[in-house]
Parts: sequence; structure tokens; C-alpha cells
Amino acid sequence: MSTHAKRERLLLADLLETAGPEAPTLCGDWTTRDLAAHVVVRERRPDAAGGIVLPLLKGRLERVQAEFAAKPYEELVQLIRTGPPRMSPYGIKQLDEAANTVEFYVHAEDVRRAQPDWSPRELDRIFEDALWSRLEKAARLLGRKSPVGLVLRRPDGQTAVAHRGTPVVTVTGTPGELTMFAFGRQDAAHVEVDGDKETVAMLYETKLGISM
Repeated sequence: MSTHAKRERLLLADLLETAGPEAPTLCGDWTTRDLAAHVVVRERRPDAAGGIVLPLLKGRLERVQAEFAAKPYEELVQLIRTGPPRMSPYGIKQLDEAANTVEFYVHAEDVRRAQPDWSPRELDRIFEDALWSRLEKAARLLGRKSPVGLVLRRPDGQTAVAHRGTPVVTVTGTPGELTMFAFGRQDAAHVEVDGDKETVAMLYETKLGISM
């Protein structure tokens, strides 16, 4: 039975292949080529991937990622589709599922939602629950830069506190949409936001997520 991470990996590879190397993404000024290089480096070059979260290694990450971005685009997509090398920790099913389910979901949506004709993707309940479980655990990390109190709320009433403080903004949506919001894709997330106008504006101007 396919894992969530494997399914999202294959979907991401298909989306990148269909979009081509120069399509826009939700990752700032990254094209699909840049995004593909990022995914490959993260899985295959741990010596450089630490730069994703450690400023000290950022220069090395940028150099290595540029080297991969210069490779044929079809090769990058195939490396994503086939998965990590045999000796990679990501080759362990449990770690792959824990580390890549959200990673690949968000990046697949980065490709989809950067297109003008995109429409919301309907996720099954099991996958939604898997995303929510991960979001609950990572909420404080993802929301640490919020300038205001931030509560993430499912339509069924379950909540996760992403940042303590006042005033408070409550963001309501499905786990998939809340995941996109918490990972810094606020403008592309289909959510309902409850809070005063100025406070909400402050939240939308802040880059949420993991990057330093």
C-alpha cells in the first residue's frame, strides 16, 4: 500500500514534469527548476541541506543547489520520482513518511497554485488527519514569527495554538489549507480569518514557516 509521502512524491514529480522547467511557483522567485533542485538537494546532499534551517550553511546550500539546477530538468524530475539513494535516511519508510508527507504536499501545491486556473484539491479524510497530526506537532515552530496570537482551527472545532499572544487571530480551514497557511502560503490558502483588520494584515505580512 502506497504511503502518503510516496503518493505526494509521485504527484509532485508529475506536476513538475507537466509544468516544465520555467513555470512559476509559490516559492518566491523560484521557478519549477529551482524547486526541483531544492527537493533533490534536500534528499541527496545532507552536507548542504542543513542550510535550509542553519544560516551558517546557507552559502553552501545555494552553491550546491545552483549546481543541481544547472542539470537537465528531466534528470531532476526523475531523481524526485525515483526517490532517495539506497543509503539515505529518507529511504527508511517511517522516516520518509514523517519527513516528506508535508514537504511534498506543500511543494505540489506550490506548483499547482501558482497557475492561474488552479482549483482546490479534494483530500481524503485519512490524509487530512495525517496532515493535521503533523501540523499540531509543528504549529509552534511554524508560527513562531507571528506578531500576534495565532490559533489554527479545523471546521470540526479542533484547534492548535501556533503562537501565544494578544490580540489573537483565529484561522479556520481544512488541515490541507491550514498547512499551506502555516507554511507561509497565506495568500494562497482557502481559509476563514477571524480578527481585527489591522491584526490580520500584520499576520499576512509575516513570513510564517520553517525558514530562518
